[in-house]
Amino acid sequence: MRGDLSGRRAVVTGASSGIGAATARALAAAGATVVGGARRVERVRDLGKVAALELDVTNPASCEAFVEAAREHLGGFDVLVNAAGLGLGREPFDASSEVDERTVLETNVNGLIRLTRLCLPHLADGAHIVNLGSVAGRQAYPNGALYVTSKFAVRGFTYALREDLLGRPIRITTVDPGLVETEFSLVRFRGDSAKAQAVYEGLTPMRPDDIAECVLFALTRPPHVNVDEIVVKALAQSSGARIHRDSA
Repeated sequence: MRGDLSGRRAVVTGASSGIGAATARALAAAGATVVGGARRVERVRDLGKVAALELDVTNPASCEAFVEAAREHLGGFDVLVNAAGLGLGREPFDASSEVDERTVLETNVNGLIRLTRLCLPHLADGAHIVNLGSVAGRQAYPNGALYVTSKFAVRGFTYALREDLLGRPIRITTVDPGLVETEFSLVRFRGDSAKAQAVYEGLTPMRPDDIAECVLFALTRPPHVNVDEIVVKALAQSSGARIHRDSA
């Protein structure tokens, strides 16, 4: 599925890998002019038809500089995709730390809110905000309290923003994926590749392009249609905690 986003100006955070990178590529392929932001800006440059700008969503000054540079490049925004996010650890909550808490919440919640607030004045009529949530923001699972909390907050913020912007020509969507094979698990397990790979063993997980297609679907509906939310899981996953794995 490919929609037509010709003439649309898009900003994608977390564009250096995973869902963010796939979404930036998909929007550019659909005709949009895309600015991708990430700390690993060299990776964004590798995406091809995506303008790369450095962005650390946990740093207010970085966010302000990014939005100003993106505005100068694009003139204004028609699409904002908040895709930056991470998880740290799979231990019970009392084994987590203040540092983990600040990192997860600053990235997944405060960074998303901050970018949205900074971009709102530059959103054109007919603009669309897409927030990347998670099935973790719909149903809790063991040993993921900080990540679960952050994604419940993303969903709540998305719903509340929809209420606050009602009557303005701005659409808002949350896309909530389940298991997607990206660098997410490698980061969550602090570089332990064996633990990261085990997350996806015995099943066929989704790929970043699968989620990018969901984003593109929401963006290309008729202007009077708002896709409030998309929940998408691998066939082998029924909830955040339940996964069917084939026997070896």
